Amino acid sequence: MAGGGFTTSSDDTVFEARITGAVIISCIMAATGGLMFGYDIGISGGVTSMPSFLAEFFPDIYRRVQQPAAESNYCKYDNQKLQLFTSSLYLAALVASMVASPVTRQLGRKQTMLLAGVVFIVGTALSALAGSLILLILGRILLGCGVGFANQAVPVFLSEIAPTRIRGALNIMFQLNITIGIFIANLVNWKTAQIAGGYGWRISLAGAGVPALMLTIGSLIVDDTPNSLIERGFEEEGKVVLRKIRGVENIGPEYEDILRACKVAKEVKSPFKDLMKSHNRPPLIIAIFMQVFQQLTGINAIMFYAPVLFSTLGFHSDASLYSSVITGGVNVLSTLVSVYFVDKVGRRVLLLEACVQMFISQIIIGVILGIKLQDHSDNLDKGFAMLVVVMVCTFVASFAWSWGPLGWLVPSETFPLETRSAGQSVTVFTNMLFTFIVAQGFLSMLCYLKFGIFLFFSAWILIMGIFTVFLIPETKNVPIEDMADKVWRQHWFWNKYM
Repeated sequence: MAGGGFTTSSDDTVFEARITGAVIISCIMAATGGLMFGYDIGISGGVTSMPSFLAEFFPDIYRRVQQPAAESNYCKYDNQKLQLFTSSLYLAALVASMVASPVTRQLGRKQTMLLAGVVFIVGTALSALAGSLILLILGRILLGCGVGFANQAVPVFLSEIAPTRIRGALNIMFQLNITIGIFIANLVNWKTAQIAGGYGWRISLAGAGVPALMLTIGSLIVDDTPNSLIERGFEEEGKVVLRKIRGVENIGPEYEDILRACKVAKEVKSPFKDLMKSHNRPPLIIAIFMQVFQQLTGINAIMFYAPVLFSTLGFHSDASLYSSVITGGVNVLSTLVSVYFVDKVGRRVLLLEACVQMFISQIIIGVILGIKLQDHSDNLDKGFAMLVVVMVCTFVASFAWSWGPLGWLVPSETFPLETRSAGQSVTVFTNMLFTFIVAQGFLSMLCYLKFGIFLFFSAWILIMGIFTVFLIPETKNVPIEDMADKVWRQHWFWNKYM
């Protein structure tokens, strides 16, 4: 089932590999963890804009939305409990990510993904059947535990299983599946909102069980990564899997490279303490700041609350859901751009181009809303409303081929094996922490900052562009176990830590 071959060279390192069916199938199965995560991101905003859902769990907001003249355009949905419905998942994922690190290291990537799928299925059932706000949020917490484990294991699994030359493209399948999940969720919300009887939101929430079941079944089918197997003492099994996924007999150089990395890893008794050592500081700092910046672009604020945001702009309920379907479609197609270009032009080019595009888009949105949308009056005519949608799509597109996928790719490929699980855990923890902060605060920030919230996000985009220029190195075509020598020791700033 080999689909082509290549040899990866970097100085004294030569790894032969073919693009095998085993690799493609493994990556497709594992990346459904992204589908699971993305579906939940997309489903939340649509459900919270459905009148039947609001009437059952948030009657105060329901009454407020039904009498729009009595409330500021920017403050219709400002409610901490409503925000907690969305953000509780990410708070749980934040805690789960710290538990997931030792689990991923001791049980392997495969078993951790299986655990994520099972927990997510239980959370889905509880959310869809909930009859009270407490049960609804409890279901969200279980979903968050599933997300925390999946986001810990899947990116590392993809980086370790993929051949060096196409590691970027295969790793981005995780982000691609996140965008597909968001798009499917938007479509589901659009259709279920039209169901008479007021139970459409339950179908939307129950749909999350489909990608979770796919991840669960996929985890039972795929092999664990050679890196994980060898690290846990299964050297012969690791060699068999390595030969299977590379499709060549000459796996010696890569096998020896992994053995050396595992020998170092076994000497590390406390990976989190080891993360604090000087030589681990460059990937740790990059991982943390990429997650902070990823959320401070404002992307998840827009993706969580797209229907609510478009309702704020004056779109009717169906129209706001339809507009979020459009942005979801742009998200998917633009991620494919990253799949194609990430191993050709590299990571830095995509990151820097996107900073410019996102900055301009946010500024234009902020200016239009500042001029046209006041607290109690709506001068946002159809032309300007459509321009806002176009700018949102432009913003989403640039994020989708850059900071979205690369925010997961770069940290997962830059930590050494001995601290890779711990490093990924810190990555997920930071991402979920700032996702929680944005999700819990966005509707309140929208109420108080009004159009200025888009200028707030644009200021952060400017800062992250400067950070990228000076501090984020290029990792294209570098073997995953050779990052220290080939990347960090060659960097003008980070080499002093090595």
